[in-house]
Formats: sequence, structure tokens, C-alpha cells
Amino acid sequence: MAESCNRKLIVEVCNAKNLMPKDGQGTASAYVIVDFDGQRRRTKTKFRDLNPQWDERLEFLVHDAESMPTEILEINLYNDKKTGKRSTFLGKVKIAGSTFAKVGYESSVYYPLEKRSVFSQIKGEIGLKVYYIDEDPPAPAPEAAAVAEPATKPEAAVEDKPPEKAVGEEKKEEKPATVEGKKEEEKPKEEKPPEEPAEAPPAAAAVAATPVEAQNPPLAQSNKPSNAKDKTTVTETKTQELRLNEHELRSLTSDRSRSAYDLVDRMPFLYVRVLKAKRAGNVSNDLLYAKLVIGTHSIKTKSQVDKDWDQVFAFDKEGLNSTSLEVSVWSEEKKENEECTENCLGTVSFDLQEVPKRVPPDSPLAPQWYSLESEKLPGNDVMLAVWIGTQADEAFQEAWQSDSGGLIPETRAKVYLSPKLWYLRLTVIQTQDLQPGSGSEPKVRSPELYVKGQLGAQLFKTGRTSVGLSPSSSANPTWNEDLVFVAAEPFEPFLVVTVEDVTNGCSVGHARIQMSTVERRIDDRAEPKSRWFNLVGDETRPYAGRIHVRVCLEGGYHVLDEAAHVTSDVRAAAKQLAKSPIGLLEVGIRGATNLLPVKTKDGTRGTTDAYVVAKYGPKWVRTRTILDRFNPRWNEQYTWDVYDPCTVLTIGVFDNGRYKRDEAGKPGKDVRVGKIRVRLSTLDTNRVYLNSYSLTVLLPGGAKKMGEIEIAVRFTCSSWLNLIQAYATPMLPRMHYVRPLGPAQQDILRHTAMRIVTARLARSEPPLGQEVVQFMLDTDTHVWSMRRSKANWFRVVGCLTRAATLARWLDGIRTWAHTPTTIIVHVLLVAVVLCPHLVLPTVFMYAFLIVALRFRYRERVPKNMDPRLSYVDVVGPDELDEEFDGFPTSRPSEVVRIRYDRLRALAGRAQTLLGDVAAQGERLEALFNWRDPRATWIFVVLCLVGSLVFYAVPFKLFVLGSGFYYLRHPRFRGDMPSVPVNFVRRLPSLSDQIL
Repeated sequence: MAESCNRKLIVEVCNAKNLMPKDGQGTASAYVIVDFDGQRRRTKTKFRDLNPQWDERLEFLVHDAESMPTEILEINLYNDKKTGKRSTFLGKVKIAGSTFAKVGYESSVYYPLEKRSVFSQIKGEIGLKVYYIDEDPPAPAPEAAAVAEPATKPEAAVEDKPPEKAVGEEKKEEKPATVEGKKEEEKPKEEKPPEEPAEAPPAAAAVAATPVEAQNPPLAQSNKPSNAKDKTTVTETKTQELRLNEHELRSLTSDRSRSAYDLVDRMPFLYVRVLKAKRAGNVSNDLLYAKLVIGTHSIKTKSQVDKDWDQVFAFDKEGLNSTSLEVSVWSEEKKENEECTENCLGTVSFDLQEVPKRVPPDSPLAPQWYSLESEKLPGNDVMLAVWIGTQADEAFQEAWQSDSGGLIPETRAKVYLSPKLWYLRLTVIQTQDLQPGSGSEPKVRSPELYVKGQLGAQLFKTGRTSVGLSPSSSANPTWNEDLVFVAAEPFEPFLVVTVEDVTNGCSVGHARIQMSTVERRIDDRAEPKSRWFNLVGDETRPYAGRIHVRVCLEGGYHVLDEAAHVTSDVRAAAKQLAKSPIGLLEVGIRGATNLLPVKTKDGTRGTTDAYVVAKYGPKWVRTRTILDRFNPRWNEQYTWDVYDPCTVLTIGVFDNGRYKRDEAGKPGKDVRVGKIRVRLSTLDTNRVYLNSYSLTVLLPGGAKKMGEIEIAVRFTCSSWLNLIQAYATPMLPRMHYVRPLGPAQQDILRHTAMRIVTARLARSEPPLGQEVVQFMLDTDTHVWSMRRSKANWFRVVGCLTRAATLARWLDGIRTWAHTPTTIIVHVLLVAVVLCPHLVLPTVFMYAFLIVALRFRYRERVPKNMDPRLSYVDVVGPDELDEEFDGFPTSRPSEVVRIRYDRLRALAGRAQTLLGDVAAQGERLEALFNWRDPRATWIFVVLCLVGSLVFYAVPFKLFVLGSGFYYLRHPRFRGDMPSVPVNFVRRLPSLSDQIL
């Protein structure tokens, strides 16, 4: 217990705003009660203040640092009963332990106060600063290290004294009401010691992050069991699971070692674990290795001397062409002439039909000693274990796999995480005491300066400003401009700010700001402190002035690294603003069928080495590569926490070209096979969708169907209330609406974030290729494409088609195309005029019936990418070549000229359309601006007559008469445009003033 009590949780209660008056006199006397892990603390009472300011620091002891993310910090506000009839409730806040920040990364957060029940009248918010401090445990004395277990009990008692002292100090400072909090705190302390020794560190990884299957060590590797440790682990697991909520428990059990694999098929594998060999007689220093042979499959272990192999081999049972397994041990002996001779020490055979089966959570199969049969060298033994399991076996991830090429790193299943991204805001305020250049340079009377900021490869500049050197003008230029960068953890060491002189084309000076000193903020309530930095010039000018800037890391934004319409994560960057997940997404990647060959093998036949990449939020998963198969079966299952239902899961299929290298030793590139997207909002909860989707890829020669992929998806949500509430909340965090970024700036930052994510994932081991990340993130959506322009145009036309259909239906009614329908509309018009209060109920009831009846015809299968909607079949080869052309272009000037002329023709049509739309608005403005005096006089007279007519005629009678006039019979109509249309068309526009 002494080692587990080295963390403290600090809660700084800053202030509250806009509290609900509860004392009957229009004010409130508020105090705060904070509960954490059976401990309670209380602030002082701020009398008669609806915006109280406490600024009090409350400390809590964290009994188990590993289980802290599963704890809940609860803050309750009350109105002091001494100022009113009773202690009334003012609001509460619950904060998950997973959002606690480490000391140095904390920031003040304002939480809206929540209701205790539906009928509570609560408003306002409370400002808190929550963080934890890790204190190093005291080093044990040398004498105490040799003492047995009884000597450790007084040490544990010493560790418990500081909390009691803190409680005692609190008792002296606070009112008698705090005694109850002390009693409630001491009671759980008496109950905690029996449980705390049972809490061990390994549970943290299972709770916090997403499950990474490759990191689970095989259970059979623990060769030194201990009864005490086993009991401790079991007790710790039970205690840990009791503290988990349902979603975290699902994430924990979804790990490969515990998952039910209910979305995929079980694939049988033959597992062989070879540990070590034992030679008879004298032990020599020869190299030993084991060789496994199953039919045409042959593989051997590493050659080692006096070391255990401890290697696991997994053979796909469907690919075996023999019913027996032979394991032989060989020795390598090097002679003086550097020739190597191999001697077989013996062989042991297994009948695959008699091999035992094992399915987790069964315990691992214990290895055994087997005698090697040999006529020349008898008495040798080998320790190994053979069993038949599935891909859910713990040993699968670290095993040599027959279907993925063995132990090739580039073909293994991996989980990647995108770097955590922040927006870095640099506000350039002004400069002082600038020394533009050396004396040898000619001084300009009014030089132009600008400031540029550089973070890594990102470079942004402010606008230019002039500096006057005369006494009447200021020599301290002011900008007050914001430069926003994208920063990825771990951050670059420095942010470089440089003042440039445009006139002389040289640098005035620069300043380096350490990223570790940059302040973090999560909202706009508090501005970061501004700072002065000295500018350093060249060698002759160590001081070139100083610059006044404000720098902060914006944690209240979500850094967009995907296209807005296919985003998979909308959470803020700051940990304090993290919300609990509303559901769990489970994806089973089953297999693919009828894949087309992508490359040639041995120059004779085509082949495909396929793998799948799935991306949702910051988590990327990559399946193992199935080599040389057109119908690969992966049967791998993964899970993601869902924080917003209106997000998109992206799945891509690729051909692996990186596991082979060319003559120069450089790896090849992966080839894209196809991509699908699944929008979570189109899925029913707690239902499994098992479907095959077509894989279509766009190539320079046109669209090509590459095969089909079979996946299973399940979106699990335990609370319908949280799911429905998500539809009422904004998509992005609050800062996107309070201090929004411009569209052009947001687009630049998005592509900057894409480049950072691509570079970071390409530096992983094994790397996730740049071409893979760019294809998954759609980094080329901003590039001009004639095909996309056509698709978007016809999407707009498709939306306007509904309005055109309604207009044609109304025209059919007014022209009496169907007489009974026109008569019914007349009756309906009379009913609406006489009973206007029934209009809205009728409209909403009609909409309810229409939508409810269409429920039967809803889409049962989530939609995939539609080649017809994308217009990939009607696009020409030149337009496709233009789409695949890089930026800047690499095509000949003649081709570029043809494409430019085509673009000019298309832009000319759009230009004419925009002019016609602008002319309609200008005609209405001309009516009020007296550009055409006669038309305006006519309009004025009509307005005067209309006011008199509407004063005398009831409005219902006017509506009824207008409706009957609009629906009059064709024999009473003319075939020429109406008078109002003729009048509006004659009004002048500004088109005649355009050059």
C-alpha cells in the first residue's frame, strides 16, 4: 500500500457564475462539496453572491493510481441553510477520472451545472481546475529492506498519517459541518487496505486505450508462477471489473485474448511451440535449430547456442497438404575451412488427427519433453507443445504465420494511432526598438515590415505594415494579427518568430519560443498572457529590438484531419473536455472474394497480396497480409469507442508491395484496391450487418471493379437517451462557434494536419505508407476534377427536381389537368381560409403519416460508394487524366491549353448564370432606389391603393379571392405572361454597367 499512495488529486474550486437564487431574497449563499473515492471535502460559504469566488485548493488521496481513470469526481453546489430555511441544491457536476490532467498540463474549465432531477431549477456554471500530482514514494531504509513481512506494517501506517493530518487541519479551518465529511472519509479508509494489495498495474492498459492485440504476450511464456501473485491478479481483476462501466467493460473484453469473435468465422490453425532441446552426454557449443515439416511446408527456428528458442509457429489448417507433423533438431558445426556441416539429432512425429484442441479462455497447453528418434545419436530430447486453435489464441499475434509469410514485419497485423493534434495560435501584437539593419545598408524612409512564424515545416506570415523614421510617425509597428498552426504531440522544440524587412529583403531579427513554455487554454473566457521576446539579429547585432506576442495552444478546438463530410472524430483536443463514449463500434473484417491480380509473380502469373486498413477516430487498424490469394480470409475483429453517431467508418483494401525491396533496397509502394465507407447514423443499434460490398477503384484508364469485401458491423448503444441527446448537441466543440476559423484558413489547416498525420504514420514500424494514408483521408478532394464537378452539379439538380415536381403538380392543378384534384384543392382552400388554426396540425400530421409509411421501404443495407452517382462511367479519358494529374501539372503545354479552354467554356456558363441571379436582386433594389422613376411611381401608387384596399377588405376574403383567381379555369386565362412578371422584367439592373 505504501507504493500505491503516492498520487494526490488536486481540485481547485475557482468560481461560479450566474447561479440560481435560492434563499428567497434574490441571492444565494453557495458552498461546494466535492466527493472522490469515498473522501469528501467542503469549501467555505460565500454569502449572498450569485457569482461566488472561492479559489480554494482541495486535496484527495488516490488509493490506486491504476484505477483512477474509472473513478468519478462529483461536485455538488448547495445554498447554505443558515441563510435560508434549508440547504437547497444549486447544481452538480460529474467528471470522469480519465479526463484528469497531470500537473503542468492543467487549465481552468467551466462546467455547466446539471440538474439532479427533471424538476430541478438549475442554471449557471462552475470553474474548476482538476489535476493530479505523482509524488515519489520514500525510499526504504537499508535495514528495512532485510526485514520480513511483519516489519512492513508500521511502514504502511506511516503512509496513512498524512491523510489524517490533512483531515485534522480541515477540521480546524472549517465549520462543525465538516466533521461528517471526515467520518465518511475515514470509513472507506478502513475498508480500503484489504483491497489495495490486490490492485496491480496491468489493468491500466486494458481500460485506457483501445485494444492493441499485438501487445498481448502469450500466456505460456510465464514460466515462473507464484501462488501469491496469482491470487493478487485474480482479486485485482475482479475489483477492477466492478469499477468499469459497460462500454469500458466491452472494450476490455474485446481484446483478442478475450474476445468472442462473434462477427467473424473461427479459422483453425495448427500451433507448434518449440522451446528448447536437451542433448545427451557432453554438451558442445554447436549451433542448434529445430525444423518443422508438414507436407510441402518446411520452416526452421533460429540457430542458437545454449539458449531457448521459444518460438511459436501457426499453420493455416486449410492450407496443409499432409496429416503428419515432423519436428527434427539439427546441429551446425563449423570446421576450420569455414565449411558448415549439419547433423540431425533426431525426429519426433505427430498425427494431426490426434492433436488436442484449445479454445480461449482455456489455459495454455503445457510444453512437454519428447524423445528424438535417431539411430546415430540417441538420447536427445526436445520440449514443445502442439495444439489446434483459432485466430483468437493468445499466441497468434507473436507466432510465425503461414498465410502471411511468417515473421515479416510488413505483413503483420498492427494498430496505429494518429498523433494528438492541437491548434497553436500566435497573436503578433507589436514590436519596439527595432534596428532594421546595419549601418552599411541604405535606410529607407518608410520601410515595410512583416512577421512570419515557423513551426517545423509550417510557415505563415502577417500583413505588411510601414514604419516611419520621421519624428512625427511611430517607429513601433502594430499588427494584432493571428497566425494559427497545427502542432502535433510530441511538439517541435521551438516556434521561431522572425521580423522581415521587405524593402531591404533582409531579416531584422528573430526570437525562439520554447513549446514547453506555451500556455494551454480550452475556451475563450481567459486570454493567455502576452509576452515580450528579444529579437536576435546577425553577429553584429545581438539585440535587434523586441516583439510583443501572445502564444497559446488551443485545446477547445477539434483539429480536422479529414474531409468534413467523412469525419470520424469531433472531440476537442483538451483532455479536460473529453466526454464518455455513447456506444461501441465492432467491425469484423471477414474476407474478400474475386480480387483481380494487381502484380505479377516471377514474371509469369498475376497475384495479389491483400490487406485491409480500417480507420475511425485516431485509431487505425491494419490486418495481416494474406499472400498470393484472390479470395483471402482475414477474420479479424476490432472495436472502437463511439463519441458521436454522425461519424463515418472508412475501410480500404490494398495490395502489399512494401514487404519486398528492389535492387537498391528501397521498399515498393502499396496499390489501392478499393474503399468503402459506413456512416454510423444509418445503422440500427445492437444489430449485426453482414454484407459484401463492391470494391471499385478509379484508375487513369477508368473505373475498375477489383472484387468484393465482406464485413460485419455492429453499433452497440446501451442508453437511448444519450444517443438521442447527441443529435441535439453541436457537431464540433464550442470554440468552433465562439471563435470560428475562416473557410480558407480551415481548409489550409486541414491539409496541414493531413500532411502531419501522413508523415507520423509513415515513421511507424512497420510504416503505414503515405499512399495508404492519403487514400484513406481523401487528401485530393480539393483538387479540380471535371468528374466531381459533374457529379455535384447533378446532385444539385436532383435536389431541385423535388421542387420542380411540386411546381409541375401545382401547374397541373391551376390548368385543370385533372379536374377532381383541382376541385378538391378548391375545397381545401376554403377550409384553410375559414379554419386557419388547423393548418399547422394538418401539415404535421400529413408529414407524420408520409414518413411513417415510408418506414417499410427504408434501406436495410448501409449504402456503399455509388459509381453511378460518382459519374465514373460517363467520364472521358482526358478528364480522368486531368484528375490524376499532379499539382502543379506535369502535362505538355498543348494538353494544358486544351484543358484550360474547356475550363473557360464551363466557367463562362457559370458566369452567365451568376449574372442572371444577380440581375434579379438588382431589379428589386432599383425599384426602391428610383433608378427608373416611372416604375417606382407606379409601385408607390400601387402601394397606396393596396393599403386602402387591405384596410377595407378582410384578409380572409383576399386570400380566398387570390386562391380562386390563381386556380381559375384555362378558358379565363391568357397565353401571355402576367402583368407583375412583365413589370419586374422591365426593371433595370446593373448588367449594362459591366465593362
